[in-house]
Amino acid sequence: MRWQGQELGVADDNALPGMEQLDGLVRSVTTPEFAGITFHEVAAKSALNHVPRSSSMPFDWTINPYRGCTHACVYCFARGTHEYLDLDAGKDFDSQIVVKVNVDEVLRRELAKPSWKREHVALGTNTDPYQRAEGRYKLMPGISTALAESGTPFSILTKGSLLRRDLPLLKRLHDQVPISIAMSIAVYDDELQQAIEPGTPTAQARLDTVRAATDAGFSVSVFMMPVLPHLTDSPEALDAALARVKAAGASRVVHGALHLRPGVKPWFMRWLARKHPELLPAYRGLYPGASVNAPQAYRTMLSQRIRPLIRSHRLDGRDDQDPWRRPSFASTPAPAPARIITTARGRAAAKAPAPEPAGLF
Repeated sequence: MRWQGQELGVADDNALPGMEQLDGLVRSVTTPEFAGITFHEVAAKSALNHVPRSSSMPFDWTINPYRGCTHACVYCFARGTHEYLDLDAGKDFDSQIVVKVNVDEVLRRELAKPSWKREHVALGTNTDPYQRAEGRYKLMPGISTALAESGTPFSILTKGSLLRRDLPLLKRLHDQVPISIAMSIAVYDDELQQAIEPGTPTAQARLDTVRAATDAGFSVSVFMMPVLPHLTDSPEALDAALARVKAAGASRVVHGALHLRPGVKPWFMRWLARKHPELLPAYRGLYPGASVNAPQAYRTMLSQRIRPLIRSHRLDGRDDQDPWRRPSFASTPAPAPARIITTARGRAAAKAPAPEPAGLF
């Protein structure tokens, strides 16, 4: 690996971001309770990551205490980032976890700088801060406390029910700074969830966490992302999922179709060939060649299907503190508007967009 065997005090331009010059040796750890997983403990040089201006993300700063993720979601868009470490985007991403063991200490130094403007910081935008590794390393309480004590608002996006451990702390910190919480729940069928997200808590465990966070006084969003073509996108499946989300007390839902980045697509397609070979032709049609996003036509169809359901379940609420509400973020494009034409008699009439070709989806 690029960062293995670095000497103390030696800078390496190819090292992990924030670890170009290590303050301590890299140590690799395996434990019986995490069979098959190796933790690479590193001393990070920086904690705050500035989001490139070219990014469409609606925030400017993130913190990632871990790289790699034991949730092992087959579709995870962050898989390709492991290739920068000379690790693969498949099994290594699930089992070779980089842990920034000193992240809260480094963060406090950065937050104390006069140049820090107390801008919003997003947690959980790359790999999950409440993945199983957090049960061992307990980095999030220190991170959350450091942010709040510096007056820095922050948000947490997670699939982890381990969030419940920190709810009493987060409730206290919420009195000091705005804190937004979102739970990612893409799959509500238990069999499919265990096949495609084998390291995650069940959908019900996550819904129970939504309820616990709501009872603690938070307005909780649920991310139904990604919606999987032909697997989770039927009107019946979407309606049933939204009913469960509403019953858990969530205030709103953010949705988006599956996208397959280069480091993710081969891994996902191999999984699909094993588990649902009958869907391979459809997915090759939706994501041909190097295509990352589903076609505009599919995304428009999905929006037209799910948005009325979101409204009917009253899950389109707004949270002014939520960074995902910035105009620069849109999970899916709005449906194409009706086009106004003039009839032969001179009356205005609305013409709906042309229907999509049969069999496309």
